[in-house]
Parts: sequence; structure tokens; C-alpha cells
Amino acid sequence: MTALQPVAEPATLTVARQSTGRSRERWWVPWAFIAPNMLGLLCFTLVPVLAGLAISFTNWNVVSGISGIQWAGITNFTNLFSDAGFWKALLRTVFFAGVGVPFSIALGLLLGLALNRPLIGRGLLRVVFFIPSMVNTVAIGMVWLLVLNPDSGILNRGLALLGIKHGPLWLVSSTTALPSLVLIHVWSAMGYQAVIYLAALQDMPQELHEAAMADGAGPLRRFWTITWPALMPTTTFLAITSFIGTSQGFGMMAFLTQGGPGDSTTVLAYYMYQNGFQFYKFGYAAAMGVITFLGVLLLTLCMWRYQKGRGLYT
Repeated sequence: MTALQPVAEPATLTVARQSTGRSRERWWVPWAFIAPNMLGLLCFTLVPVLAGLAISFTNWNVVSGISGIQWAGITNFTNLFSDAGFWKALLRTVFFAGVGVPFSIALGLLLGLALNRPLIGRGLLRVVFFIPSMVNTVAIGMVWLLVLNPDSGILNRGLALLGIKHGPLWLVSSTTALPSLVLIHVWSAMGYQAVIYLAALQDMPQELHEAAMADGAGPLRRFWTITWPALMPTTTFLAITSFIGTSQGFGMMAFLTQGGPGDSTTVLAYYMYQNGFQFYKFGYAAAMGVITFLGVLLLTLCMWRYQKGRGLYT
């Protein structure tokens, strides 16, 4: 009988084992790369959220310090449902987001479709329309204060040339103040929406359009059967992020109207600010924040559920 000779281990297997051993020894490297981001998320997102949730069950005026925190249970939440100011602020928030977001998305889609066509100076136009989304809120507010000034504003002067001598009071009137803020929001947001739509349009495969054109489908038919279903995930993303942003809208109201005239532009975010930093009712303001979070979360889930199966690629 001949003795069995040991079979030499393949070189590739040896290298694989060595690399596996080295990767196990350096398992901490990926975690080291994401540690700064995770630390920031923990310190500036998770901890404040949990702290806000805890404070919503207390009575705290913050001036008395940590020792002044008093447990209140669900009192803040029950008081919210009998607070007329809360419900009015909620309705104003629904109006501000419910009108501003669809209009900004619709105009952003039209602008994206226009900028996707061969135009002279198309690159410059894309930059010009995107600039408002990058400009500071205070700068935008200063520009619109000049535009909407009832006496010397550009808009009312233009209306006077058309024969309308007494134009709207815009930000000064309780009737037109909130619609004026919606107008400003749409103007500042539609450029960002257009750029996102433009990226989705340029990433869209053209084979389906070419096949539809060969079958005699017109532009409107191609839009509703190909372009719009393909843009459904993008539209859902923009709708969710825009509703979240507008529900937290504070800067423009604080700078332009301070919640007025009267309380006509006091949306939930500004009402929350008033209760927390003007009336020192931090527990009540935190409870308002929790309710706002739950409402936005429910709306997000509904929109996500609605778009499932309606897209071209789903």
C-alpha cells in the first residue's frame, strides 16, 4: 500500500484566510469612520428627542433649573385638546403646508420639465432657479419685505400700472398675511424641487418614450403613462420632506410677521416657540412637539402607503 501524500493547500485559499484574519483584527475600522456621525446623531438628535418626550410629561419653566421640574403626567396633552389657540395654529399649519407644498411641487415639476429641454443658457437658468433654496431666510425675508410693501413695493406698483390703485396689504393684513407667506414659500422651494425632478428626468431611460412615440403616442399621453409613474418615487420623497419642513416652518414667520397681524400667521412651530420661550411653559411646548411629530409621522406613512405600486418601477 502506498502512503497518502498530503495535498498542498491552494494559494488562493491561504491568501483568503490571511485576509480574513487581518479583517477580523481590524473590525473596528468601519466603526471608526462612522463614529463621528453616530456621535453627532446621538448627541444632537436622539438625546434631544428623548429629553423632549420626557419634558412633555412635566411642568417646567426652565428658569427654576432642573430642581423645578414637576411631574404632570398627561395633563399637558389633555390641555392641548381644549386649547383653542392650539387648534387655530394647527389649522394654519395645515393650510400653509397643504397649499404651499403641492404648489411648490407642481411648479417644480413644470420647471424641471422645461429645464430638461434643449434651451439656450440652460445651465445658467438651472443655477438661477436653484439659488433661492440656498439663500438665508433673513435675506429672502428682506427681499420680500421690499416686494410686498403696501406703499412702495414692486408688486403693488405693478398692480397700480394695471389700474388697481389700492393693492392688497399683503403681510400687514390678517387676511392676506398667511397666503403671502405661502407665496414666499412656493417661490423659495420650487427651484429645489425642479433640480430634484431634473435629476430624475435625466436618469429616466428613454427607450419607453421612443417606443411610445413609434406607436403614435403624443406628449401628454407619454407624460401620464411613462413620465409621471416614473417620477412617483421622486414626488413621494419631495412631498414627505417638504411636509416635514413646512410643519416645522418658523424662521420666515418669526422674521416677517412675528405670528401676526394678531395671530393670523401663528402656526404650530411659532405657537410652540411662544409657549416655550415667551411664556416659559416648556412642558406644554414639548407636548405640542410630540403631537406634531406624531401627526407628521402618520401623514408620512399614509403617503408612503399611497405611492406603493403606483410607480413605473414598483
